[in-house]
Amino acid sequence: MKDLIIIGAGGFAREVAWLVEDINQEKPIWNLIGYVDEDPDKENLILNDVPVLGSFNKLKGAARKAAAVCAVGNPLAKCKLIQKGNEVGLEYVNLIHPNVIISRHVKMGRGNIICAGNILTVNITIGNHVILNLDCTIGHDAIIGNYCTILPSVNISGNTLIKEGCLIGTNSALIEGISIGEWSIIGAGAVVTKDIPPHCTAVGVPAKPIKFHQQ
Repeated sequence: MKDLIIIGAGGFAREVAWLVEDINQEKPIWNLIGYVDEDPDKENLILNDVPVLGSFNKLKGAARKAAAVCAVGNPLAKCKLIQKGNEVGLEYVNLIHPNVIISRHVKMGRGNIICAGNILTVNITIGNHVILNLDCTIGHDAIIGNYCTILPSVNISGNTLIKEGCLIGTNSALIEGISIGEWSIIGAGAVVTKDIPPHCTAVGVPAKPIKFHQQ
């Protein structure tokens, strides 16, 4: 079994630890040695039987050679933490729940977390450090860029382009062929029927930008 570290020690990180348990029940692969978190108040806590090791600078020896995933949903925070992991030499891997339905015609990078209940059809491209939370559907020829987080029960239709750093809210739906600009946020329950520009928050049915973020 290979040593594994989860970056982050919040609620989703505990869910990812559960995902690791399910993977290991199918086939023993990962020895989860702990969480890494920059919050000093969390150091040495035990969360669902898994210790918080402390910050990145507390990693020593074998821990620095462990595999890792980043279980932080906020794309910008996730990107910054992954860079810190790169500085200490962590190796990022994909975690895919055993019950995920995924075709052999899906391409993905590293550091991705695909939770239970997801269905990924054909000719899909997923970048690095993407989170697909529970019960999402990803249609044919969809492209999901680096650092994106797709929250539970999102339906992404075919030929959809989600650019880098996007956060797609719970129970939202993206119709076929639309594009979401980089580092944009789609609110919970939104229905996206037209292209969304970069660096904005879009909400509603149909989804429309309500504010733009500083780049």
